[in-house]
Amino acid sequence: MKILLREIYKLLVNYFFGRNKSIEINRKSGLSIGKNTVNNANVVIKYPEKSKIIIGDDCLIHGNISTETAFANIKIGSNVFIGNSTIFSVVEIIIEDDVLISSDCLIQDSDNHNLSRIVRKKDCNDWKTKGIQQWDLVEKKPIKICAGAWLGAKCIILKGVTIGEGAIIAAGSVVTKDVDPYTIVAGNPAKFIKNALL
Repeated sequence: MKILLREIYKLLVNYFFGRNKSIEINRKSGLSIGKNTVNNANVVIKYPEKSKIIIGDDCLIHGNISTETAFANIKIGSNVFIGNSTIFSVVEIIIEDDVLISSDCLIQDSDNHNLSRIVRKKDCNDWKTKGIQQWDLVEKKPIKICAGAWLGAKCIILKGVTIGEGAIIAAGSVVTKDVDPYTIVAGNPAKFIKNALL
């Protein structure tokens, strides 16, 4: 009985004072959330013992965020807003501080499927029977969204892209190449429109 009461006491202290709570969450789930962050996202970490999602302080996060491989990581800085968007990582996605990502954006660091019809023919069956995909057969490259960038609604950010500091991506744009700092790009594929303000 004393052991049971001691364990209940530890749980209550951790719950109310939070000293070990965040450490336990990190170890078990692969998810770390900073102070004053509101996370309303559906978060999926398929390999929490290796893959991580780290969200900084003072963020407001919605949408769907997932890591699909044991080596995938997503790092979101502080003071970041993410609307009802999808962030899907096979390798690495870094979103720095003060970034705004509007609703219905898609950010993914892989092609999702092989370009060969013969190879991708079995993708559906792999998902149905194993719940996984063979990511080693898919082209993938990290994504970085630098501090102060703003992604308008319904943007698509594809693999290997770096969006420079303070850059603005116009609504509905498809970004296939790096975007220079403090520029505005638009279109499919996104192209330079004009310089952005500091």
